[in-house]
Amino acid sequence: MKKNIRKIALCLSLVIALTGCKKNNDTKNQEQVKETTEQSEVKQDEPEDTTSDDTKQVEETPDEEEGYIESKLNAQTEVNYSFSNVGVHDPSVIEVDGTYYIFGSHLAGAKSDDLMNWELIGSGVNKTNPIIPNAPEELEEALTWAQSDTLWAPDVIQLADGKFYMYYCACKGDSPVSALGIAVSDQVEGPYKNLGIILKSGMDANTPSEDGNTYNATVHPNVVDPSVFFDKEGRLWMMYGSYSGGIYILELDAQTGFPLEKGYGKKLLGANHLRIEAPYVIYSEETDYYYMFLSFGGLDSTGGYNVRVCRSKTPDGPYYDAAGNDMIDCKGAAGTFFDDTTAAKYGTKILGNIKFNYIDGETGKLRNGYVSPGHNSVTYNKETNSYYMIFHTRFENRGENHEVRVHQLYLNEDGWFVVSPYRYVGETLGSYTEEDVVGPYKYINQMQDISSLMKKSTEITLNADHTITGQVTGTWTFKNENQIELTIKDEVYKGIITKQWDEFGKKNVMIFSVLSEQGVSVLGSGIYALPDEN
Repeated sequence: MKKNIRKIALCLSLVIALTGCKKNNDTKNQEQVKETTEQSEVKQDEPEDTTSDDTKQVEETPDEEEGYIESKLNAQTEVNYSFSNVGVHDPSVIEVDGTYYIFGSHLAGAKSDDLMNWELIGSGVNKTNPIIPNAPEELEEALTWAQSDTLWAPDVIQLADGKFYMYYCACKGDSPVSALGIAVSDQVEGPYKNLGIILKSGMDANTPSEDGNTYNATVHPNVVDPSVFFDKEGRLWMMYGSYSGGIYILELDAQTGFPLEKGYGKKLLGANHLRIEAPYVIYSEETDYYYMFLSFGGLDSTGGYNVRVCRSKTPDGPYYDAAGNDMIDCKGAAGTFFDDTTAAKYGTKILGNIKFNYIDGETGKLRNGYVSPGHNSVTYNKETNSYYMIFHTRFENRGENHEVRVHQLYLNEDGWFVVSPYRYVGETLGSYTEEDVVGPYKYINQMQDISSLMKKSTEITLNADHTITGQVTGTWTFKNENQIELTIKDEVYKGIITKQWDEFGKKNVMIFSVLSEQGVSVLGSGIYALPDEN
């Protein structure tokens, strides 16, 4: 949401219930125009980094006297992959017969067989979109209530009758006046036919809320960003919400997809307009946890959008982050707006603004880091035991242009997800030796803040004697062919180490992704190219 300080002050002095929505229609419409795969050539000034003293972001080698071995900086033969990128904002994924489909804001949809090359199905709330033909008339009730001409983030699920149910939403944009409804189709790509609205928000004082009382934007949810899922017992749930009163969960009828009871359901976190939205839930049989992914901050290029995760043994909570915080305590103080300092204390941050810096002599001097990655969904491949996180991101020096990206997720030994630092190109979690692990790495501490500032890499070396030298110091251990622990300032970080493609360096490198016991994510990218035969 884009609001300047004066507008917020005026809003506070008038009616607090007229605020709390994440973005206005101007911003949404701007995003729709910018849904393109063309790269902007407009340059922007890079912001300075701010980090804690022990990980101050500076660009230097771990040993400036020796430097790096030039012959190892680049692959003997450049490693390249091809992609077909799409600009689907807020992508929600469903896999059907080996094909992955994503649906996002502005009724955009795309599909892929390999999570690398995407084909656009349709986009725009108009008469010609095949997903919902003649959407302005088909969804007239929701659009009229929301005083909007576009749709926000949907979710699609297949129920027992074999049909596909799309949970769509529309929001006014400068207030939480929203409608959330269901449409159904025999085919995942559509056409979907409207079944009607199931929830509304943002009522005036003369119209009872879904709970039967007066709607209060600091307490009640903004009914957008649905995530619909089955629990391990076959019960159907919808988690939803954004800014305003927080994130809620509501049980649905597993046969019809409609709510079992009236009302907004149960609150899981948030209040008083914290910038938290886009819940997405996946259950892991391996750990027997339900993982809730969330996006904190503002979605635009200066908003500091970032992906966080928490987990629960039951679908309706309570949910806890890696530091042990109960997410129900994540709420702004009364009378506050967008209190990012409070919000940043909660949720395990696994991906934010990141950039692996260029090192002199490498291929790929021009490197555009991720800016405001978020609003993710997750899919699991049972055959390969692989998790994939699908999200949209903006890019350094490309303004508000955004594209879909897919990164693998891995569970560390404590049952927390860590994210691979580079986009997915078909890699699998490999088996390695300590000799493979030793070497210099680009190192990023993602920290726990919500900030538009870029977390840029510095450099460390994992030495053969299990010490860490360079910008941070400590020790490391390796076990079970691909598990690694870093100990830095008495804090233990656990995760994985494997091979991945450095898209800018055009080389394969060793990478690590680890998480501390306090929920701080650290990413590493090998500086040396792996031999071609690897």
